[in-house]
Amino acid sequence: MLIKALCDYYDVLSKKELVLPEGYSEVPIRYKIALTEDGTIDEIISCEEEKREKTKSGKEKITMTPKKLLFPKRTDKSAIESNYIEHRPLYIFGLNLEKGKLTPDDKSQKAKKSHDVFVKKNLEFIEGLDSPIVNAYRNFLLKWKPEDEVLNTHVLTLGTKYSSSGFAFCLTGSPDVLLQDDLAVCRKWEEFYSKNQNVPGEFEAQCAITGEKTSIARIHGKIKGLADGATTGNVLIGFNNPSDTSYGNKQSYNSNISEKAMKKYTEALNFLLKNSAHKIILDDITVCFWAMDGGDNHEETLKELLMKSSKEKSAEEIDALLKSILQRGAQTKITSEELEKVDEELDANIDFYIVGLKPNSSRISVKFIYRKKFGALLINVAKFQEELQISNEINVISLKNINDACKSPKSSTEKVNPSLFASVFESALYNKPYPQSILATIVRRAKTDKEIDKVKAGVIKAYLMRNEKEEMTVALNRGNQDQAYLCGRLFAVLERIQEQAAGGKLNSTIKDRYFASATSKPASVFPTLIKLEQHHLKKLPEGSQVFYSKIVSEIMDGLENEFPTLLSLTNQGKFIVGYYQQTQAFYTKKEN
Repeated sequence: MLIKALCDYYDVLSKKELVLPEGYSEVPIRYKIALTEDGTIDEIISCEEEKREKTKSGKEKITMTPKKLLFPKRTDKSAIESNYIEHRPLYIFGLNLEKGKLTPDDKSQKAKKSHDVFVKKNLEFIEGLDSPIVNAYRNFLLKWKPEDEVLNTHVLTLGTKYSSSGFAFCLTGSPDVLLQDDLAVCRKWEEFYSKNQNVPGEFEAQCAITGEKTSIARIHGKIKGLADGATTGNVLIGFNNPSDTSYGNKQSYNSNISEKAMKKYTEALNFLLKNSAHKIILDDITVCFWAMDGGDNHEETLKELLMKSSKEKSAEEIDALLKSILQRGAQTKITSEELEKVDEELDANIDFYIVGLKPNSSRISVKFIYRKKFGALLINVAKFQEELQISNEINVISLKNINDACKSPKSSTEKVNPSLFASVFESALYNKPYPQSILATIVRRAKTDKEIDKVKAGVIKAYLMRNEKEEMTVALNRGNQDQAYLCGRLFAVLERIQEQAAGGKLNSTIKDRYFASATSKPASVFPTLIKLEQHHLKKLPEGSQVFYSKIVSEIMDGLENEFPTLLSLTNQGKFIVGYYQQTQAFYTKKEN
């Protein structure tokens, strides 16, 4: 499904001219070689572009970067082989730069061989073509002799940039008339490329993607832009071991994916991974997503609701967006008309894909892949966020928040199990039950870290609502008579009394000493805490004594003055939610 979806997405991008046309490559060019009609170099013009960026100190840094131009498809071979309409200096000029001097001589004669191949191949290619720029280029190929140009001032002035720069040819006085853009050259190249695409390859079979009988790709293109991926890229499909050989088919001949399909899916995936609107990174998993419209609007909306990050919107606007969707998405199905009220460019019926990728030593592992209509996806994500809310003020809790809550705050290297993350992701997208391991992980972290924030409490609340069908409110529920929930509330009240009695001057509270035990075995801890409470209560003003005594009495009545001996994992979750909501209630401003 993934390869087919990426091939289809490539076709969408191609129609919008967002990816390279078939048969072309994007090449970084620093200089234009301006030729006269007789093929003489009149000047070499810089076409570098300014790039402004801020340093860590806040200062603006300006760097000169190459301009990216379209050329006929480049060769990937390391051996001497020229391109049609060459851009590499060694081929064009046939000269090496050594200690500031140009020379055509080297031990391997690579410069001479490269230039000779370049001249022969390009003269054959432009044979029969007639235009001012093509004629000037032909004259250059016939006229330029490397051994006679070692003192060429145009080339020498490039200095150290000579060897690493890309070059394009233009007519003198018309720097925008580029050789590779000439109509006759483009037509000749496209005919040539199309003809060569139809030449039978080393291995032919029916393509698993297109269904056509054609040349099968032996080696697949590299994918770049993944977290922890190789700098040179990783392959999505590759067979290197003898054990992978099937029916005598070696390497990627096993996959039955044609050259054409291979180029499409690799180009589409590399396009997505270059665009921050289409990916998020959590630990070492790169989550990539796209709507089949070729734009960024659907992706940005999902990213806002899952990651609370957007180039276009502030945190307040993202929270307002969630509130708007929750209000409009009460129904089980959201329509395009309803979505337009949120954002007029959103389409509820468009197909949306999400894939999780993780590189290993050489290949890319697909951790999950999901496909759903965007409207249904948005409703599920909104419901996911709604369940996570643990206060009356709506705030997006991002997947990164949840990811971080599963790890120790003292560790900078700990990573969440990819299978756990994938399961949580699936729960959010498909409205499925949460994995039990997320409850176990969050409860363990709450007891170990003794830090209960809205993320941990929100995840536990969401699990209880979806998996256990518990009726949980976003704020304190004084009508909830669940024993574990009441124990959590009571612990929060006793901690509050201790803090008030000490005037806030405490190095540690009962939470630091007793929280983990109270969460698991209330009966073994609370009798001691009740005795301490009587001692702390005497230090408070009379009004406060009455206030807290009423709350304690109310909770103890619900418990019938008896504490549970042992709490299950689910009940420990209820304890933590009760503790968090009671604590927040003390800090909530009371309305008259």
